[in-house]
Amino acid sequence: MADDPDPQHLKALEQRIAAAAKKSAPRAQGAMHGLGQGEAAWRMVIELTSGIALGLAIGFGLDILFGTKPILMVVFVLLGFAAGIKTMLGTAAGLAKQTGDDPADEKRD
Repeated sequence: MADDPDPQHLKALEQRIAAAAKKSAPRAQGAMHGLGQGEAAWRMVIELTSGIALGLAIGFGLDILFGTKPILMVVFVLLGFAAGIKTMLGTAAGLAKQTGDDPADEKRD
């Protein structure tokens, strides 16, 4: 039977496949890590824009309610911007801590 697989060749092939899988595993994990950073970047963009949009909506509503058009809208847009920045910085600090790149650790050295 010429078509029967040789058990020794199959065992050698399995070992080569296992060795190749072990070598490629760190690269695949690094690719997923980069994807996580992209998701975190989009999260920060959404946090900033939602803070500004919420401030705009609240300010516009209060301006209509009190008849003080653009004053409260400008104030609340600036407050929403500040809140969005603060939330973005918190997300960035959490990401840095998760990846081990905490800048606070470098200051202590």
